Amino acid sequence: MRPVIGIPLRYQKLNDDRAIIYLSERIRRTVQMAGGFVYPISPVQNLDNIHTKGSDFPELSSEEKEIINISLDGCDGLMFPGGIKFTPYDRYLLEVAIEKKIPVLGICLGMQMMSCYNEDINLFDVETDINHYQESDLGFTHKVIIDKNSKLYNIIGEEEILVNSFHKRSVSENGIYEGKAKSEDGIIEAIEYPGDYFNIGVQWHPEISYEFDENSKKIIDAFIDASTNRMKEKHKIEVI
Repeated sequence: MRPVIGIPLRYQKLNDDRAIIYLSERIRRTVQMAGGFVYPISPVQNLDNIHTKGSDFPELSSEEKEIINISLDGCDGLMFPGGIKFTPYDRYLLEVAIEKKIPVLGICLGMQMMSCYNEDINLFDVETDINHYQESDLGFTHKVIIDKNSKLYNIIGEEEILVNSFHKRSVSENGIYEGKAKSEDGIIEAIEYPGDYFNIGVQWHPEISYEFDENSKKIIDAFIDASTNRMKEKHKIEVI
């Protein structure tokens, strides 16, 4: 039995100006290769997610929050993918996941959302000589130094790794999530929620390099393993 991995759908505008919500094919295939079952989670607010500015999104209603809670009841893990923006629905998904101790993996924009889910948006433009936005999906662009006192180090087993990079914004610590890896220019590249369960955000894209990079595979597989363990515990409780 595969763990159910909830993945919030992302927003995009086509060349003819039509707005769509979508699930990255790379994310879908990687989760399936790693042993998970993909469960897309749709935005719940009835508004234009593309053209509405982040500060203009209204707070979620009680009914909208209940819909999110019902969606998460069926999830064993929650993966926040990259994208162009996040909204109150992303933040509330994370809030509930933390409350329910659902394993979480945030990627790129997903990590940025995790860094400021409980406060005003606090993202900064990347200013550095290191390339944080490579052109090709193949290969890596810079080094990341991992804190040895971290879940990420326990997963990968190395203090320095090479990663891909596709971001133009950076984050600061929010007093809840802790920075656990940095690039050589000091930009935070990974964050973790304190505690004994899997709740990690990375600024790079392990789903892109899953098939050819052992470290990327270790991260995704560890997330799927944590989700599988939660699935087993959940069913054990339900049987009792």
